[in-house]
This record gives sequence, C-alpha cells and structure tokens, in this order.
Amino acid sequence: MRFNAEKVRDQIVQWTRDWFEENGKGCNAVLGVSGGKDSSVTAAVCVAALGRERVVGVLMPNGEQHDIDVSRRLVSFLGIRSFEVNIRAAYEGAMEALRGALPEISNQTVVNLPPRLRMSVLYAASQSLNGRVANTSNLSEDWVGYATRYGDTAGDFSPLSKLTVQEVKAVGRALGLPEEFVEKPPIDGLCGKTDEDNLGFTYAVLDRYIRTGICADPEAKARIDRLHAMNLFKLAPLPVFPLRKEDFSVYE
Repeated sequence: MRFNAEKVRDQIVQWTRDWFEENGKGCNAVLGVSGGKDSSVTAAVCVAALGRERVVGVLMPNGEQHDIDVSRRLVSFLGIRSFEVNIRAAYEGAMEALRGALPEISNQTVVNLPPRLRMSVLYAASQSLNGRVANTSNLSEDWVGYATRYGDTAGDFSPLSKLTVQEVKAVGRALGLPEEFVEKPPIDGLCGKTDEDNLGFTYAVLDRYIRTGICADPEAKARIDRLHAMNLFKLAPLPVFPLRKEDFSVYE
C-alpha cells in the first residue's frame, strides 16, 4: 500500500483553502510554531493554501528553549510573520496560585499546563490578528492520547489529524520542507526525552499498526491498545445532555 503524498498534499491544501472561504474569508491562519514536524507541515500547508501574507506563527517558549532557533528558521524559510510570546511568567504565576490553593500538585498538572497556556495565547493572538487557529495534531499522537486536551488538541481547523506521523513527514517533503523541519526528533520539553522514549515504542511501529492492524511486538501492541482505550474520550465530541422535546414541560 503506497501513500501518495503529492495527491494528499494537494487535497489538504484545497481543503484548507475551502475551509477559509466558508469559515474565515480574508482571515489569517494563526498557529503555534515549535520547529517540529507537525507545526512545520501545518504552516507550510497554510502558506500553500492562503499565501505567506495570511499565515502567522507564534513562538511560545516557557523560559529558555534550547531549540527555539529551529522555529525561527522555519518562519524565515516560509517567509511568514511571527511573534514570540514567552509564557514563563504566566506559567509560574498559575503554578504559584495552584500551590497555594490545592493540597498537592500532580505531575500531569505540571506537564499539561504549558500547552493549555499556549493555546490561550494563540486564541488571544488570533483575535487580535483577524485569525483562525490551526490545530497541528496528527493521528498517531491522538491515537494513544499523547496530546493535551484543550491544549495542542484545540483549534478551529485541523489539516493533519487524519495523517500518521510517517504520512505527515511525507506531505512535508512534498511541500518542499527541508529535512531539518521534517525529521527533527520531538522532545517533551521537560526531561529531554523524545516522544518515542516516553511512549515506549516507535512511531513507525504505531503507524503500521494503525494502518494495517499488524504489530509484531506483543508488548508494544498491548501498550498501544491500552493507551488507545484509555484516551478514546479525548477523540470524542464533548458529551452533551440530550434534552428532549417532551422535556420542555419543565417550563410550564
């Protein structure tokens, strides 16, 4: 089974262009730029769909970010406007308030607060820049819940959510992105580990399992299945109480 990156590239670019025609005619695409494959490919898709003058990258380090030069090179390569907003003060302020209010702070709180702050910054920037926020998630990370709900899973439109990591990379190459932005190992930003170190399996293994149902490593298969089952709620629409027509009698 061959993935036709050129065909999918063209389809995603046209889909993005059509989405803006219907939901944000004349608006800008605003996205967080980390220098990794997902934000890089999403930015390149938006440039191809809308033109570089309608794409805005927001760099959001949390204090010092050792690889922020990659993000700067990406926006320079694409020729898009960019802004840097350091979230350190907001993060430390929120953590200080939480420590003063809660009996204890979980590691999940520490890990997931920065992505949620970044999404708040993105929406604030978008509202000031006549924008629509791009979600940069991919299928592989979503499949095993390696994403922060209302953080990097949020956005107004999502070009890559149905593509695995390997497919995202292929589309990035088809868009003409240099290997630096396609193959940069994703780092968690906390302990210096790669995503694959944290997950316990490679994206190549995960992607093959998603697309073919085949996983030669029984331990990896069990872990993928467990993570997928645990995180299905992240992929579902927000549950809403189903008020029925006959229930309107409460107004009588």
